[in-house]
Parts: sequence; C-alpha cells; structure tokens
Amino acid sequence: MQTPKKGNIFIISAASGTGKTTLVSRLLSRNKDIRVSVSHTTRQPREGEINGTHYHFVNVAQFEDLIGQAAFLEYANVFGNYYGTSHESVEQLQNQGYDVILEIDIQGAEQIRQALPDSISIFILPPSFQDLSNRLRGRNTDSEEEIKKRLSEARNEIEQSLLFDYLVVNDDLDAAENNLLHIIKSNRLKQSNQKQFIENLLENS
Repeated sequence: MQTPKKGNIFIISAASGTGKTTLVSRLLSRNKDIRVSVSHTTRQPREGEINGTHYHFVNVAQFEDLIGQAAFLEYANVFGNYYGTSHESVEQLQNQGYDVILEIDIQGAEQIRQALPDSISIFILPPSFQDLSNRLRGRNTDSEEEIKKRLSEARNEIEQSLLFDYLVVNDDLDAAENNLLHIIKSNRLKQSNQKQFIENLLENS
C-alpha cells in the first residue's frame, strides 16, 4: 500500500472581522483532504464546544508542562489564557496526507514561519476599512470604543500582511473561498511535493 503524500501546512491569518473563520469553516466542510489543527487552551469550554474537536482543553499546570517539553510550535497568553499549536497534532495530520490549516494571529504566524520555513502563509484582507468597520458594527457585540480599538489593531495587522506569501481579499465569500482552494491545490503540485512520485515513476520505468 502506498504511503500517503505528506500534507502541506498553511498559515491563515487576518484582522478581526475579515471573515477568516467563516472561510476556513467553508473550506473544511467541502474538502475532506484539508484539516485544521486543534489548538490547546487553558480557557473554559464555551457552550457546545467539544474537547478534542474545537480545542484540547487543559489546565494551566498542564499547559506549562507542555511548554517545558517544547511541545508547541507556537503559543501565546491572550487575555489571561494560554493558546498553543502542538507539534504532534500537526505532524499526525500531515503524515496522514492531510493539508493542515493553522488559523492563528500575526504573532503565532511569525513563530510558525520561524519553526517551519516550508509552511505557506496566507493573509485574508478586507476590501476596505469602511467594509471592515461595517462588519464589526454589524456584529452588535462590541462597544464603539472596542470597535475603534479593533480597527486600530487591524491597521497594524494589515501592515504585517506584506510578510505573508499570499494575500486574499474577502470581498465576495465564494470568490475568496475559491482563491484559498486554488492556493492549496497549486502548492500540492510544486516540484518539491512531487519528488516521491517522480522517484516511483523512474523506478518502474
């Protein structure tokens, strides 16, 4: 039986309100050969969240023990809770032949790029700041002060988008999803990802 081709790692980042989570959810629901890495966190599960599906929920002592074991590709403390991406969970998915999406922030993306230079990074952009402002206000979940803070943070994050390999503008959800999928599929065809196939082809010539 042929060993599955090792999957690629795709970092996907975006400013808050750009639609990253929706895009990733759509990709996963329609493409069974793409998986998202399940992060570890010390925050409490929210209603409907399942351990091992949405997050690996652990306590602070367990998380810090994993830090000591160098178990994480990247981790951060966000508003008093730890979040991290483990080497093991990513490698398991890759070795099973899945392309792996890491849906993480700018800081985490930089850590992953340093640790895994072969990873492919994608930044999701809004079509305009006015559109982003409208989306954030349309949520009806944040105060005006919080929205202004998020927009200021978004400007800083978008400046960092120039460090990413690909930029996808989420103006139309279907078009943005198709662009993401094209990026993922085209990277499967890179010469570096075809070496095993070439070797097998030559051996059986």
